[in-house]
Amino acid sequence: MGAILLSAALAAAAADSSAPDIVVTGLGLPRQPGDAAYDSVEIDRQRLTDEASGRLENVLRDAAGFAQFRRSDSRSAQPTSQGATLRGLGGNAASRALILLDGVPLADPFGGWVSFSAIDPERLQGARVTRGGGSGIYGPGALAGTIELSSAAAGQIAPLWAEVDYGSRNSVDTTAGVAQGLGGGSAVLSGHYARGDGFVPIIAADRGPVDVAAPYREASVSGRLVFPVGDNSELQTSMLAFSDKRTRGTAFTPNDTRGADASVRLVGRGAWGYEALGYVQVRSFTAGFASINDARTTVTQTLDQYSVPSTGLGGRFELRPPVGTHVQLRIGTDTRYVTGETDELYSYVTGSPTRTRRAGGDALTIGGFAEAGLEPLRDLTLTAGGRIDRWRIDGGFLDQKLIATGAALTNNRYPNREGWRPTARGGFAWKPGGGPVSIRGAAYLGWRLPTLNELYRLYRVGADAIDANPSLKPERLRGIDGGIDYDPLPNLHLSATAFTNRLSDAIANVTMGIGPGTFPDVGVVASGGRYQVRENLRAITSSGAELEARLKLHQWTLAASYAYTDARVHADGTAVVLNGLRPAQTARHQASGTLGWEGWRRVALSATLRYVGPQYEDDLNQETLKGAVTLDATARVPILSHLSVIARAENLSNVRVEAGISGNDIIERATPRTLWIGLRFE
Repeated sequence: MGAILLSAALAAAAADSSAPDIVVTGLGLPRQPGDAAYDSVEIDRQRLTDEASGRLENVLRDAAGFAQFRRSDSRSAQPTSQGATLRGLGGNAASRALILLDGVPLADPFGGWVSFSAIDPERLQGARVTRGGGSGIYGPGALAGTIELSSAAAGQIAPLWAEVDYGSRNSVDTTAGVAQGLGGGSAVLSGHYARGDGFVPIIAADRGPVDVAAPYREASVSGRLVFPVGDNSELQTSMLAFSDKRTRGTAFTPNDTRGADASVRLVGRGAWGYEALGYVQVRSFTAGFASINDARTTVTQTLDQYSVPSTGLGGRFELRPPVGTHVQLRIGTDTRYVTGETDELYSYVTGSPTRTRRAGGDALTIGGFAEAGLEPLRDLTLTAGGRIDRWRIDGGFLDQKLIATGAALTNNRYPNREGWRPTARGGFAWKPGGGPVSIRGAAYLGWRLPTLNELYRLYRVGADAIDANPSLKPERLRGIDGGIDYDPLPNLHLSATAFTNRLSDAIANVTMGIGPGTFPDVGVVASGGRYQVRENLRAITSSGAELEARLKLHQWTLAASYAYTDARVHADGTAVVLNGLRPAQTARHQASGTLGWEGWRRVALSATLRYVGPQYEDDLNQETLKGAVTLDATARVPILSHLSVIARAENLSNVRVEAGISGNDIIERATPRTLWIGLRFE
């Protein structure tokens, strides 16, 4: 349906010969000088499209400090573990970084994780990663930072492209699209499909008869139409639909995510700049969970989350009044409403469920913001802003019944909660004498509302069982950072940043018991499994440094980054045993480096070396995921004017990247060596 509507709009636009000859950008309002105060890095389109895996989440690892809850990517990870974070503020599957696509939040309305498989990097113009919380101009949720993704418009990508790659384990990866400029406007329609037989997630030494390969299949289609409205405005309409199916390497562990998004954005670029955005997100998620005996010879179903529907609705308006040559002002408001529930079968006996569970609720935030920038001196920029949000969590419920009789076991209705949350940020950027050195500093406050998933959904990971908590409080962050940017040459950029953050009321999975045993709500936990409950910790503190370098020298390019993070848990009460430990899934050291060359007849080569240091799998710091160094490589060799051979290699040395440890020290790995060969037409 979206493709039909887009085609009709294209035809209408092409037929309108009176359309004004205005070249639109497809972007939001331009950046303000005050943005220079904040620690950010740009990832250009070339880098987005030459990543060996073709995965957005992997190329984002170029930015110092970016991490997901798990080291696996969207072909093998449990979909609900794909939360993104920065600066060591992980330890939670929900995203603590706010990820936007053309201004629209990408977080799942129910769970806060990100369906990265829905975003084909081929469709993007670029990505901007801003580290540090409190990005109030884009809405709440930017505790660790903001990642802005921008779609490509006609003129930034080929008018027509198609690529088909074949890879290890009978994998296929395809992308195709068309981009047209129309009367000063732009239209892009693209599709992506990928499948593979998958690898066995459990390492060879720990496998048993129940362990099999984990296949995946995913598809997405995206359409975007941008056209001028009047002399200084443009209308941007976007749609996205996707499907993502994968298993977890044993029977009874299917995962199926489906979604559809639509948005409309009106951008005015006159003296009174403005931006009005509205969007809708529809999601559906299903997942199965199983229990495996110690010898890994038998597997039994334990939980079937057969329906987890959710919806997100939101809007944003920003106004930039003309207030002076060296003064910038932006004011506005935004809102986001989410609703969803989880429908489950559980408590299996001889292979059949004996109980049903329904749980869910709604959440709403409405906020207003203002931010001002000032250039009192030629080389000095100051910026400050604040926002205030009204939040509400309501309609929370938990119903559990016996299947055989329909008798109610639980009929809980949780009290509605609401409150106000003020936040702010400010900073400076100083370029002494207009020279190559820039000095910047920033301070910020941020917050995040618990997701519906954290409040209401129980789930399992291997032998571990995690209980929800409808009484969770919002997370609050305060932090500061300071840095130096050095640009001695037009083609050389160096930067260094130091930071410290404190995340109060941090939501984490806290271990309350070890199996075997029967625990409240979740039921039986097998031997070696953990019974965990989501709780608010007193705080997580994170301090460290980020280094980045970019060099372009003739046909060569080099980009490198390194992040050092010292993160600690501060806990009391039922979580006091965690006090002083490191947050789960938080590495102390991360590094990435990419060397590229493009020369003779547009032949292009690149190699990426990445390191992730050891990190703890669990909150008790008893299970360690080892560090790993991986090497990826890509090559593009034109053979005709519009046709190239593409070769890609992931984890070329086949290093074991440990992604998880479950009961009885069973180790799960991320993607092993994967080789690709294909053809690209553009």
